[in-house]
Amino acid sequence: MEILYRSERLKTVCSKKDLMIRRLGERNARRLMQRLTELADADCLEDMRYYPAAQCHELKADRQGQLAVDLVHPQRLVFAPDHDPAPRKSDGGLDWGKVKRICILEIVDYH
Repeated sequence: MEILYRSERLKTVCSKKDLMIRRLGERNARRLMQRLTELADADCLEDMRYYPAAQCHELKADRQGQLAVDLVHPQRLVFAPDHDPAPRKSDGGLDWGKVKRICILEIVDYH
């Protein structure tokens, strides 16, 4: 899957291991690298269902249209499909099988 970033700063944090460790700590940096690899290796978002530990899920309320994967609790990697418009199934839900490009939005504890 193609991965884009909301900002150059976020892209830099996600691509430089030393900076990632400094900002997030060793455990979260290791988990972030793992999740980014899983996302990059996936042909489409549907493939993330094969990584149950990632807990890839759609968000609700003010984060409608966004998804998240788990890092080290309570941190999450939040992203959105980078399609205009996002692919939908006939029932209106997101068609995970057609999402082939995402935009990383943030690393956050939104709880």
